[in-house]
Amino acid sequence: MGLTFIIIILFIVFGLGGIRIVNQYERGVILTFGKYTRTYTPGFRWILIIVQKMIKVDIRITTVDIPRQEAITKDNVPVGINAVVYFRVVKAEDAVLKVQNYSYAVSQYALAALRDIIGGVELDTLLTERESIAKDIKKVVDAETDEWGIDVTAIKMQDIELPAGMKRAMAAQAETEREKRAIIIKAGGEVKAAENLQKAAEILGKVPGGLSLRTLGTIDKLQPDPSKTIIFALPVEIMEGIKSLITERKKKE
Repeated sequence: MGLTFIIIILFIVFGLGGIRIVNQYERGVILTFGKYTRTYTPGFRWILIIVQKMIKVDIRITTVDIPRQEAITKDNVPVGINAVVYFRVVKAEDAVLKVQNYSYAVSQYALAALRDIIGGVELDTLLTERESIAKDIKKVVDAETDEWGIDVTAIKMQDIELPAGMKRAMAAQAETEREKRAIIIKAGGEVKAAENLQKAAEILGKVPGGLSLRTLGTIDKLQPDPSKTIIFALPVEIMEGIKSLITERKKKE
């Protein structure tokens, strides 16, 4: 009776102790006596405890930050860069058996690839083609980590920090470019205004007394202070225009 009770207890312990639940976003890698035997898919699973061991692997996309690193561009400019690596496990057994810590390994390999590729491009290229360079780094890392059962989905370079002197030089250059564009725009406006004035003068010149009326209208809009006197030196042409207007009015009368 005692032996039967012990056997029942052992059976219950082994039975309940071997129950495992593999979640939808996991895979269960089974080692039997330390040797890989199979990979469990999601669901209710059971293993023989002591003999077997289950290592759960998360197959969701994982994000790993690459802290700020110093790198030297092809034109010998030191820059500080930090990046983010997005990857997921596609073969759980390879991620467990072929690399000790796949998350750390991916981050370190991405760091090395980042330094190598940045060392082969100039600063201007790095600043203007950030996305393209990130894709090149992703290709290198993805090719190496395929053997580990890892799929690198994306690598994003976040901040590119330049030396203080380089920042000041670039800011001065940008300010110069803005001033240059402002001068060009202003000059273009003045040319357009001059062309319009020329056309207006040609039209007014064809009308008898037109320029004179325009001048008088401008004088009227000045609205001088009553306490002050403004003297205008009128050209002979204006006086002749006024005279022609008076003559035309007398003829009509």
